[in-house]
Amino acid sequence: MPKSKRNRPVTLSKTKKKGREHKENIVNSIREAVEKYNSVYVFSFENMRNLKFKEFREQLKSTSRFFLGSNKVMQVSIGRSVADEIRPGLHKISKLLRGDSGICFTNLPKEEVQRLFDEYEEYDFARTGSISTEKVELKEGPLDQFTHEMEPFLRKQGMPVRLNKGVVELVSDFVVCEEGRPLSPESSRILRLLGIKMATFRLHLICRWSPEEFELYKEGLEDSDVESS
Repeated sequence: MPKSKRNRPVTLSKTKKKGREHKENIVNSIREAVEKYNSVYVFSFENMRNLKFKEFREQLKSTSRFFLGSNKVMQVSIGRSVADEIRPGLHKISKLLRGDSGICFTNLPKEEVQRLFDEYEEYDFARTGSISTEKVELKEGPLDQFTHEMEPFLRKQGMPVRLNKGVVELVSDFVVCEEGRPLSPESSRILRLLGIKMATFRLHLICRWSPEEFELYKEGLEDSDVESS
């Protein structure tokens, strides 16, 4: 009788080693960047879109370097306290690495960095669970934007539709989503079909560190937040 594969031992040493090496590489890369670039920024993001962020990063690759990932690893890299910070004052930005955030190392003037971040906006389709920014309601009648092949799919999304002489027709008014409420998977799909983009990918500067100074940008944050967190 052949041995059961279910009972075979599985070693995780390679996976663990790879994870440790990956973290060490990030730590070393961040510490090298601290020495290479003039300024360090902490930024937050909303409605992250990886492809759009990659494009933004590519635009600045000759002058800047970005890090996203584990906040804890990034904090360890630059130091979480006065005792272990790798440059004086860096522990202040470490304490502001919370939630959806990242680090930007750059040689650009601070006015240019502020302009680039403030002006950056990319609209995209909202995902399931996103908060609707407006009410979208479809009125009873023909839906000329959809072909007859779409009728079964639309019905599966909860839309009261039928085919009338080969034309998709809404038999009653239908609310796709309500303003201020989370989008269901069905609502998200319908909005995409309608071409309605409700998500805006934005980047927000939180603070800036340089050997000469430390600045807080994000509204509502005070120096006491840095010292006490």
